[in-house]
This record gives sequence, C-alpha cells and structure tokens, in this order.
Amino acid sequence: MTPQARAEKSASIMWSTDFASQKLGIQIGSIAPGFSKLSMPIQRDMLNGLGICHGGFIFTLADSALAFASNSYNVRTVAQQLQITYVQPVQVQDILIAVASEITRTGRSATYDVNVTCRKGHKIALLRGLTRTIKGQLFNEDNL
Repeated sequence: MTPQARAEKSASIMWSTDFASQKLGIQIGSIAPGFSKLSMPIQRDMLNGLGICHGGFIFTLADSALAFASNSYNVRTVAQQLQITYVQPVQVQDILIAVASEITRTGRSATYDVNVTCRKGHKIALLRGLTRTIKGQLFNEDNL
C-alpha cells in the first residue's frame, strides 16, 4: 500500500464515524501523509454574542484538521497539547479553511501546525498541536 493510499483510507475510516465534523459541515479537501486540508462554512448558529464566529468552532475545525493529518499513517493518534492564537474574527457565511502540516515526528510524538484562513486567504487562527500515538490501527493492513 502506498503512503498516499494509506492516508486516504485512514481518512475515510475516520470520517465514517466523525459525527462532530459531519454535523458542523466540515469537508475534507485533501489528505496526504502528515497533511490535511479541511473546510467549514460559518453558519448563523456558530455566532457568539458579538456577532462573530465563536472561537470554539474555529478550534474544532483546526483540531479536526490535526486529527486527520496525524492519523494519516494508520496509527491511532490523539492530541496531547493544543495551543491556538486567534488573529482576526470571522463573519457568518464565510468559509474557513484549515491546513494541517506535520512539522516533526519522532517515536510516538509529533508536532503539527494548523493554519486557519478564510476563503479570501486572510489568516484567522494558528494552532500548534502536539500528538501522541496510542495502541492500534484504524484498519488492518495485513488483510489487504
């Protein structure tokens, strides 16, 4: 199995039970080993009391992008520590795009950067995530 095929199959399996991302309207744009690009439309029920997108939804998109990138090797991986910096607000009916890229991967630990932009390309948030692998795989490669 090629690394790209492994990444795509891992994403497909994760997506099938990622009800949170599905409910928020998140879509997978592209997947590669250590990389993902996801998008999410900002809807009226995602606005906070100031009339801008609630930071928790931006964080969730970035966290989902990190999850798809870090699980692209068919090794179950979870977030260990996440830090987000919000750069500017987002309005309703905009589309957010989160791009997660692996920075380093050693042993069971890895570091990812997730850049969140709006459809016009303006930076919205930056997330740095540390991950840790846990027991198991998303699918059994021995049966392929």
